[in-house]
Amino acid sequence: MQFDRKNLSNKLLKELYEALLKPRMIEEKMLILLRQGKISKWFSGIGQEAISIGSTHALKEDEYILPMHRNLGVFTSRDVPFEKLFAQFQGKRGGFTKGRDRSFHFGANEHHIVGMISHLGPQLGVADGIALACKLAKEKKATLVFTGDGGASEGDFHEALNVAAVWDLPVIFVVENNGYGLSTPSNEQFRFKNFVDKCPGYGIDGIVVDGNNILEVYDTVKRVAQDLRKKPRPVLIEALTFRMRGHEEASGTKYVPKELMEHWAERDPLKNYEDFLINEEVITLAFIEKTRAKIQKEIDTGLEIAFSEDMPSPSSHEELADVYMPYQQKIKAPASSEVSSQRFVDAISAGLDQSLEKHSNLVVMGQDVAEYGGVFKVTEGFVEKFGKNRIRNTPLCESAIIGVGLGMSVKKQKTVVEMQFADFVTCGFNQVVNNLAKSHYRWGQNADVVVRMPTGAGVAAGPFHSQSNEAWFFHTPGLKIVYPSDPYDAKGLLCAAIEDPNPYLYFEHKALYRSISGDIPRDYYTVEVGKAKWVEQGTDLSIVTYGMGVYWAKEVVKELALSADILDLRTLLPWDKEAVTASVKKTNRVLVLHEDCLTGGIGGEISAWIGEHCFEHLDAPVMREGSLDTPVPFSPGLEQNFLPVGRLREKIQHLMEF
Repeated sequence: MQFDRKNLSNKLLKELYEALLKPRMIEEKMLILLRQGKISKWFSGIGQEAISIGSTHALKEDEYILPMHRNLGVFTSRDVPFEKLFAQFQGKRGGFTKGRDRSFHFGANEHHIVGMISHLGPQLGVADGIALACKLAKEKKATLVFTGDGGASEGDFHEALNVAAVWDLPVIFVVENNGYGLSTPSNEQFRFKNFVDKCPGYGIDGIVVDGNNILEVYDTVKRVAQDLRKKPRPVLIEALTFRMRGHEEASGTKYVPKELMEHWAERDPLKNYEDFLINEEVITLAFIEKTRAKIQKEIDTGLEIAFSEDMPSPSSHEELADVYMPYQQKIKAPASSEVSSQRFVDAISAGLDQSLEKHSNLVVMGQDVAEYGGVFKVTEGFVEKFGKNRIRNTPLCESAIIGVGLGMSVKKQKTVVEMQFADFVTCGFNQVVNNLAKSHYRWGQNADVVVRMPTGAGVAAGPFHSQSNEAWFFHTPGLKIVYPSDPYDAKGLLCAAIEDPNPYLYFEHKALYRSISGDIPRDYYTVEVGKAKWVEQGTDLSIVTYGMGVYWAKEVVKELALSADILDLRTLLPWDKEAVTASVKKTNRVLVLHEDCLTGGIGGEISAWIGEHCFEHLDAPVMREGSLDTPVPFSPGLEQNFLPVGRLREKIQHLMEF
């Protein structure tokens, strides 16, 4: 291995040596603790340390790094306290996640680190978001994100590189190519020779480095970062290396040919660099001994503190409280009494427009949202008013863009992401339920993102443009869900969702866009989240519903000449249990109605809750009505049969007969 020190000082060379030695010594200790049962699992980075150390030392301390589970050197190089790091490994409260997540699945904004989740790829889009926020603020900073050769097979890799290229984002994508994805060798993962072969397809630069040569890694990353600060754009660095231990310790390395292990053992990044420094007379054996003793003392002290801490005592109150970033909504009344008649779609547009005026850190992203104004024209004219930095067309890459939203949140930005149709959120599902929803609970980072979801059937758009998929997310702690049914709530709930620093799914029914109108305030205002609305009040029965169900309920109740409570939930997560209880106590009969398919719909949970908590007030079984348990058909006649409206009259009559 050939080292080129260039003009690096002896002081820096020594610092890099000590930094390289720290994670190796920590790992050696962790392997002992693993065998002793004092930690539960370990993902070894032995043999790959030069990549983490060289990259981290090449960046400025306030530039974000997004590591993976073999990048211990990132954390030690950013001076993360050992006792806090070791507490994290043991699931102690003193760690970064209060015992809620393991190893490197956490972030630390004070150290400018955002950790991974187990799905490997999503952090690449998050890096794009951090870089975009830096670029918009003209901060002249680079962001560096790691991925492995295995994780680079995921779609998130393509999406993140493509977005970064299109938007000229200052991101350094480091692919740690260690030849294996767990036990699967490279020739069974991809057909190209090197990852940099992909770069011309994205229109970006690519560089191959010896990942075991710390000086080559350091010099390359430093040079690239300096360049990106002046001329923002993405660069891919492929670091060739090898993992000397199993994917995790239980996996072993029996699948690796002996001669390959021997070859890479000779290229050990620590031993080779140590020999180089001795030959250059930069360090001595006495220096090595002294440095090892110093690090060992730091490790022992950190472990002593971490071991002395008790395992966390569970508190359901605290666990629930940490799911969301603390936020107390303050209802905003309009500044004047002036109103105007607006369609549902216009109310959404007005709420978004006024929110952009109110929040200078708000960015709107989505397919065709800029000059075209979105497929439903909600953002028409926004580019002229707010500019393309804030109204951003995106490629077709839902996962990356939702990830960008989380990255923007790390930098205190607000984001509204438009799904062209709610159906397409499947392509970004992982980011929503595993990144946005869990981020605050895991390590205290809120996701200030609103995902707009044009939803619903009744417009003959077929099975991939008509789904009601709110129940997919209703089950996920950490999300908030709103679903307005009229123009007043459409504007007020959107403004409220954008104000709240927690992640929202904002459902807007396509069939309501241009079919209903109402007088709403011209000025900015908000509607209380979590509060249902009494659309009508009566005594015969309660219909608990939302969205298009409100209009179906009103029509059938009028047709049957019934006196009914029609309760529009408006907010699905959290939903208004007090209002539902009050209505059930009054009418003693309840029907839960929604457009979603009946099986697994939100109505099942609400019905179960009513049965458990309001049983003594019921004169009849809690009943539900929803759409057929089929995909949404295209033909208008089939679609009408699919929807619950045709069965609603009979179901209400059946309920009233009890």
